[in-house]
Amino acid sequence: MNVPADLKYTASHEWIRAEADGSVTIGITDHAQESLGDLVFIELPEKGRRVTANEACAIVESVKAASDIYAPVAGEIVAVNDAVVGAPEKVNADAYANWLFKLKPVNSADVAKLLDAAAYTAAIGKE
Repeated sequence: MNVPADLKYTASHEWIRAEADGSVTIGITDHAQESLGDLVFIELPEKGRRVTANEACAIVESVKAASDIYAPVAGEIVAVNDAVVGAPEKVNADAYANWLFKLKPVNSADVAKLLDAAAYTAAIGKE
């Protein structure tokens, strides 16, 4: 199971990478894509949408189930990855290279409060 140490995580299986411009890039973890199975549909939020922390703002569907994707922190959606909408299987191939959306946090300090790799690994029981 791949849990990169340089990322932050949520208990709902999103990964978060802080960017140099102050935005954060968000995707689903390797554990999430593995649990879901083959992804067949991804719906992303509209650019410019304002979201609150833990708000459902995207959907991934697999052959097994549909799952909401939550904003890890409050902010504004500043980019979406249309490439994964057209080819959801890219997320199965490499969950960390194929992000879903980017947001500009209202409070960048909120990102530091998210789970680190060790805490996420413990939360999913894969120590």
